[in-house]
Amino acid sequence: MTRQVRFLLVGAGNVGRRFLELLVRKEDSLRDSLDLELIPVGVADTSGAAVCPTGLDPHDIVRLKSEGRGVAETPRWGQPGLSALDMAQTTKADLLLEASPGNLNDGHPGLGCMEAALSRGMHVVSANKAPLVLAYPRLLALAREKGVQLRFDATVAGGLPAVNLGQRDLAAAEVYRLEGILNLTTNYILTRMAQDGLTYEEALADAQAAGHAETDPTLDVEGWDAASKLVILAHAVLGYPATLDDVAVEGITRVSAEELERAATVGKRVKLVATAEQDGSTYRLGVRPTWLDADHPLAQLGPKQMGIVYHTDISGVISAAIVEETPVPTASALLRDVVDIYSC
Repeated sequence: MTRQVRFLLVGAGNVGRRFLELLVRKEDSLRDSLDLELIPVGVADTSGAAVCPTGLDPHDIVRLKSEGRGVAETPRWGQPGLSALDMAQTTKADLLLEASPGNLNDGHPGLGCMEAALSRGMHVVSANKAPLVLAYPRLLALAREKGVQLRFDATVAGGLPAVNLGQRDLAAAEVYRLEGILNLTTNYILTRMAQDGLTYEEALADAQAAGHAETDPTLDVEGWDAASKLVILAHAVLGYPATLDDVAVEGITRVSAEELERAATVGKRVKLVATAEQDGSTYRLGVRPTWLDADHPLAQLGPKQMGIVYHTDISGVISAAIVEETPVPTASALLRDVVDIYSC
């Protein structure tokens, strides 16, 4: 018998819209192979929200967003000005998907929506890093208190199952070192500089033109996006209650073409690497440009790749990487977490 899951979606931008597109694309396989039907009963963006207790047509939302319009313009069900938090507090659903832009100042509106959903007994699946970075212990405690799941594989390295690999497959192992290229923008820039001789400014402009860098890339190029992801991995995989203040952060803005050339002459490649190194009962956390041996798994990643390496006591050294050219793999990570919740 097909299980119907009614969900709320906060954020209908690059990732949220792709999730709805995947929902349409995978509707038959979800139903036929997994006995699962995902029904959007509420979608919110900056224009307001669209809410329908029997289910919105995802085609309508995708069409509106593709036209540059807001979900509040959804015929019949659009509610201009209805906030995402109001929707999360009042709309009946089984699950909340959080895909709104991150806010590292206070985590809102995503944090408030996640807390509201968990408090009401909904599972929460997030692609938004900020609430996890700022309030991981509180959110996890609330989920456990309410007997629901909090999942967030999409917050770290897009579609790469970095969190799930560490939490599930290495659950019995001790991870004594973690290394990751967790930010696509900086890897794209450094790789283009090294391989194609571009200046930093040229590589950044190219990344922006290709859709791999934000108009304001500050959080990426100064290392804070990678640091945020490292904090999440510290909590979720290492069991270490880190904050951003615990991470030594250096970005890539001072990496020159000359440094990349010097590294190449001695068989090295420069990458922005996030690391967690066991130090007694704690971990030393850092994000910085690092000279890697050319045969290191992370050194071999191309401009559109991210990757992670786990060094463990009993499971050897495990590395994984992803080529992510669009937001679709990140959206698929949301879907992966949803499927995992309802396959248990």
